[in-house]
Amino acid sequence: MEPAPRTPLPTTLEMRVVRERLRPDFFDALYATDPDPWGFETSEYEATKYAATIAALEGRHFKNTLEIGCSIGVLTQLLEDHTDGLVAIDVSEAALERARARNPDVNLQRREIPEDYPDGDFDLVVASEVLYYLDPPALRDTIDRFTGTLLAVHWRGPTERYPFTGDEVHEQLKARFGAPAYSAWTDKYALDRWDACGS
Repeated sequence: MEPAPRTPLPTTLEMRVVRERLRPDFFDALYATDPDPWGFETSEYEATKYAATIAALEGRHFKNTLEIGCSIGVLTQLLEDHTDGLVAIDVSEAALERARARNPDVNLQRREIPEDYPDGDFDLVVASEVLYYLDPPALRDTIDRFTGTLLAVHWRGPTERYPFTGDEVHEQLKARFGAPAYSAWTDKYALDRWDACGS
């Protein structure tokens, strides 16, 4: 079986000055000053986006789910009802401490992708507002690891400190996996679901 083609990067992205990916110390500094720096627990935007994210599953139940960039575990808590097993990862130990308090039954792990991408047969991967922190090589390597159903959602606003915008991340995913099976974009976030990734 021939390996799947590597994810292409559009010429415009290759030609621009690419910012480095954001490392754990960036997130550790954020959580040191604010235990909920993005307002996951209080923001109307986050609550609306979480509801749309769960709706994108269309009532399906999964055997093994991987959540990348779980932060303090607010979305993690909502995903628990839709899967038999859930592995949730983040680069920040401070965030994971709060996630563990909220989700004592979830397998929460400190990992940095793509280097520490967890082993496992995941039939659902959830990447919510995380892939634009990666630089092009790391994003490409991460995308190439996805299998099963992929649910991706990203902020569409300015991301001056990030290597990618949300729209650019979803362009990369479409280049690799084709048209999504489900889309629910708003002016604030891009939300897409692909089925049978990596097959």
